[in-house]
Amino acid sequence: MDDLIKYAPALLAGFLENVKLSLICGALALVLGTILVSARVAPTPVLRAAGTLYVNIVRNTPLTLVLAFSSLGLSDTIGLIFSDTPSTNSFWLVVLGLSAYTGAFVCETLRAGINTVPLGQAEAARAIGLTFLQSLRLIILPQAFRTVIAPLGSVMIAMIKNSTVAIAGGYLMESAFVMKDTFDDTGVSIPIFIGLVIAFMVVTMPVGFLTNRLASRLAVVR
Repeated sequence: MDDLIKYAPALLAGFLENVKLSLICGALALVLGTILVSARVAPTPVLRAAGTLYVNIVRNTPLTLVLAFSSLGLSDTIGLIFSDTPSTNSFWLVVLGLSAYTGAFVCETLRAGINTVPLGQAEAARAIGLTFLQSLRLIILPQAFRTVIAPLGSVMIAMIKNSTVAIAGGYLMESAFVMKDTFDDTGVSIPIFIGLVIAFMVVTMPVGFLTNRLASRLAVVR
């Protein structure tokens, strides 16, 4: 018990790093996913092809490889550096990789929502002189977001859990790595493991509950 109390601040700090990663990556993934889905449904063939290629490659690549590419490929080989501080640099490399990965799933979720919008609404938008971007921003995307609130919640929950593999991007301050070090030092595993499971449930379960409630309240009536 004394060992658990001793390492509790480090475990809490590691968990909070996961929460910070999730908040930043969630916001960036929503922005990237919106851009990607706009490209995927654009009338320009080149944009559609580029969006489709990106989504199909990233979505079918293991997250650990995406994070490893961010660290070894972009940073060590190409020389992409966010900060001279190693931990800060690793943090933003993980943010880059996890956001790029999650953005592909956000894109496909939004595309499913766009497919539920009646085609006649897009045709009516064109008939009154709206451009593609205007109809997308004012008519199509608002309805698509309202349709897929619950699925987007599931994507965000998966991203929160995926933040525990940040070690693949060289970031050694998140909860899974801290937990491993604690196991090695104390030999106590089950109480720590259960504690972190409960901590993640405290974060993910409200996300699922709130997105389901929002989906019910903001459902689009067809």
